[in-house]
Amino acid sequence: MPDLPARFAELILAFAPLFVHRSWRHAQLLLIGAILTPGRRTVASALRIMGRAQDRRFVNVHRILNRAAWSPRAGGRILLGLLIAAFAPRGPVVLALDDTIERRRGKRIAAKGIYRDPVRSSDSHFVKASGLRWMSLMLLAPIPWAGRIWALPFLTALVPSERACRERGRRHKPLLDVGRQLALQARRWLPGRDLVLVGDGGFSALLFLDAMRHARITAITRLRLDAALYEPAPPRPPGTIGRPRTKGARLPTLAASLVAKDTRWHAVVVSGWYGSAQRAIEVASGTAVWRHGGMPVVPIRSRARA
Repeated sequence: MPDLPARFAELILAFAPLFVHRSWRHAQLLLIGAILTPGRRTVASALRIMGRAQDRRFVNVHRILNRAAWSPRAGGRILLGLLIAAFAPRGPVVLALDDTIERRRGKRIAAKGIYRDPVRSSDSHFVKASGLRWMSLMLLAPIPWAGRIWALPFLTALVPSERACRERGRRHKPLLDVGRQLALQARRWLPGRDLVLVGDGGFSALLFLDAMRHARITAITRLRLDAALYEPAPPRPPGTIGRPRTKGARLPTLAASLVAKDTRWHAVVVSGWYGSAQRAIEVASGTAVWRHGGMPVVPIRSRARA
């Protein structure tokens, strides 16, 4: 094992309690190799860059990932603590939630499915991709030496396809359910911090947003343009009979607000727009409640951009 600087060794040794002594030797080799490996971080690449390509017992390193008994969730908690201490020691903790597809093929990869390829697809062109779908929870933090905000993943969960769950006799867990569990896990790990969760339009769902509201997590996502928005329910007079109201008057949808002439737009300058220079945009914001029949009522602050 190479001699590491004390600062690096201290960070790597934080993960030692996850393994027994024999497994930790191989896990340490794999961890250091993954840090040094350029390109695809496979076990073979990690062994090659560590000078162990001719090791006759290379299979012991592979078993760290497929047989050794250790908890990736406990490792994610340790990693989150290290990231928080280094990049977000105070203030709100901004997290990002997103799914990605790992392109894999083979008869032994049981959890794979066929999904829409978000990179090669467009609004008018649909491209399929076969592989594994992963849901990743990341810490969004400014990196001083990069001069921009990086997404640092610390907790990742596999989302098996519906076909794979049916063949194994298991209940299929939708993507939003996995994302909700990851976000609630972060809340349990950081009970005293303000959490802000950022996601794409796929997380614009009433059940998901209601769960974030009850967990005291501020969710930021792209709202549907046709979402049914209402004013908050008016105060209930004393002695009123019947069920309390959950909404007030109907508000225009975001699609209607974009073209309405009476919409009040405010100029805002955003710095670091997609990693580039400043950009001036116009926004219109307001408060409302989002309601749909049979679903919980979620208070939101909507914002449209011109």
